[in-house]
Amino acid sequence: MTQAPTNHLDLSRCADEPIRTPGSIQPHGFMLTLSQALRVQQASANLESWVGIPAQHVVGQPLSEVVGEAAAARIAADIEANPIASRPVYLGTVTPPNGAHFDVLAHAWDSLLILEFEAVDRRRAADFRNLYPLIGDFLVKVNQSATIPELSELAARHVRAVTGFGRVMVYQFDADGHGRVLAESKEDGYDSYLGQHFPASDVPAQARALYTLSPIRLIQDANYEPAALVPELNPITSRRNDLSFAALRSVSPIHLQYMRNMGTLASMSVSLIVKGQLWGLISCHNATPCPVSVDKRTACEQLGQILALCIESREDASELQFRLDVRRIMVEMLGHLTKGADFLENLSGVFPELLRFGRAGGVAIVVDDRVLTYGDTPDEPQIRALASWLSVHGHSEVFHTDHLKDVYPAGADMVRNASGLLALPISRIHQHYLLWFRPEVVQTIEWAGNPHGKLASPSDPTQLTPRLSFQAWRETIHGRSLPWHVAEVELTVEFRTALLGIALERAEQMAELAEELGRANKELEAFSYSVSHDLRAPLRHIVGFSDLLIESGGAEDPERRQRFLKNIKESARLAGKLVDDLLSFSQMGRAALRPTTVDMNDLVAACIDKLGMEMQGRNVDWHIEPLPTVWADPTFLHLAVFNLLSNAVKFTGARDPAVITITSEENADFTIFHVADNGAGFNMEYVHKLFGVFQRLHRMEDFQGTGIGLANVRRIVERHNGQVWAASVPGEGATFSFSIPKHPSH
Repeated sequence: MTQAPTNHLDLSRCADEPIRTPGSIQPHGFMLTLSQALRVQQASANLESWVGIPAQHVVGQPLSEVVGEAAAARIAADIEANPIASRPVYLGTVTPPNGAHFDVLAHAWDSLLILEFEAVDRRRAADFRNLYPLIGDFLVKVNQSATIPELSELAARHVRAVTGFGRVMVYQFDADGHGRVLAESKEDGYDSYLGQHFPASDVPAQARALYTLSPIRLIQDANYEPAALVPELNPITSRRNDLSFAALRSVSPIHLQYMRNMGTLASMSVSLIVKGQLWGLISCHNATPCPVSVDKRTACEQLGQILALCIESREDASELQFRLDVRRIMVEMLGHLTKGADFLENLSGVFPELLRFGRAGGVAIVVDDRVLTYGDTPDEPQIRALASWLSVHGHSEVFHTDHLKDVYPAGADMVRNASGLLALPISRIHQHYLLWFRPEVVQTIEWAGNPHGKLASPSDPTQLTPRLSFQAWRETIHGRSLPWHVAEVELTVEFRTALLGIALERAEQMAELAEELGRANKELEAFSYSVSHDLRAPLRHIVGFSDLLIESGGAEDPERRQRFLKNIKESARLAGKLVDDLLSFSQMGRAALRPTTVDMNDLVAACIDKLGMEMQGRNVDWHIEPLPTVWADPTFLHLAVFNLLSNAVKFTGARDPAVITITSEENADFTIFHVADNGAGFNMEYVHKLFGVFQRLHRMEDFQGTGIGLANVRRIVERHNGQVWAASVPGEGATFSFSIPKHPSH
């Protein structure tokens, strides 16, 4: 390590230390690395102090040369019976020829089989059964603890009972790597760190990564002298050995100094892994050296796993409840937003819900030249400038921050009510935003020592060293709001999708309305024409023939008077039918459909019976194939079919015989009906006018009618979500077709 360039000592360089490849181990045991044939490749330098054989003498020798034939055979049998992976496996207790006893751990890593021998006083293997009651007791009490701090305090007490450490803390990391002590169990005389924060530099990123891989780490005595591996390099990789999973792995000298500065000579850390991420640690301290056997470490590791599962369960439940609460507000808002026609007015109408949705102090809507606000918000010019900044800096998706002034310089003037911002673009084209503002929340954090560095004293070593003070140090943080919960951000994205969906639906509705208005305007134009032409013609006849009757008042010509009266009657009848048909067409668009199963054979027969008067003296040849049933309004469908058959009868007036054919066909979605005749037909060039209101393709003098019948047919069929069309050859007849859905939408 290099000397710090100033009189400030900085922990950040600790992050560069080779903590996975220290090249040495802690000396409360010894290490051997072996080939697949169980020949020694390396041995720790302290081997002689444990078994009486120098490390360099055993390199290349079989394992039996170190631990004896019996112990080597037993280890070989255990390795063969239990596949060895990266996580250390307890193989039992062995006794080499010198009579010492060792617990043996084995794992395969870095191209070698690594054996660790930890000295113990007992000859027999570790008895894990004695520790199961402790875990069982913890499991029973877990169900009685509702909150994560309560669970953590329970775990701290159990770990202290198992290990005998003087202080056990449960320590949670935040998003920046800083730690906070959630729970603590300690003996009298130990300082309390409950509720205090530790800076991220105390556990650098590479150390947190290693804690994620290896769930437990023990330092029995912070004053130990490390034992190097002999030879220094892994003979297979030609690099220092990766000891990430080794229980005896030596630790950073900086960390050992850190422990001594803290008044701790023994420590143990158990990782709390939640959803694959390092959530925190169970951190154990003791003022004096403290060995912890493999069985006790295993129990602590299991307690840590159980605690992590409980934390995950509690956090999931809390997260689910939070999401349900926010989603309930969102659904309530969306319900209101779909009612009115003015989208902006709808949004401003749910301002209270928007405030609750974002747990905000104020909310603003920016749309073109309008800014609508609710609650405690910045001034309108500040909001406009902020919206411009958001658009310029490419924040086209949801943007959020809990320290706006650090990313937006003008935010320094809005700290009081806008330290936090959640910005939702509500248009993909225009500079339209929905903005939530959170006020400043001044926080006082109690650190276990000043996290921003320390002054070195003349007595400090010249090497980079860890901080010396752990006295409580308070820091007041300004310019920040409450952070935005990840669920709030995700649901805001979902809310944006829903808003854009509503806007799109409104646009489609407006397009449909415009189309309907266009059609209505055309019909209105046709109506105006009809009123000015068709309806006025019979009225002119009535007036004209009435004048003739008055003028011929003294004349005694009964036939002439009878002819005048007949013309007056016929004109009045035609005018009345025009009004009746117009009323019928209007009703087609307003009356509710009452669909049911309709037998088309019966319906067509009823229509033909009704046409009896129109066919008197005519030779009409009906060809009707068997017809299926449909789901439709029988009254409306009867009117549509009657109009089509009446047209066929009317336009075949000059044919003898008149041939009218009614057929049907089906596809996956529709039942289709065809009405064909051999009548006058029409020019297909004008087919687009055929189903318009008051439209005629023939002279009224040739074929009587009001021009509303086919318009009624179109409206009825379209009300059923079907279609109507026609085909013809002039002088050879026409075929009118319409479709009725098989699966009507409700």
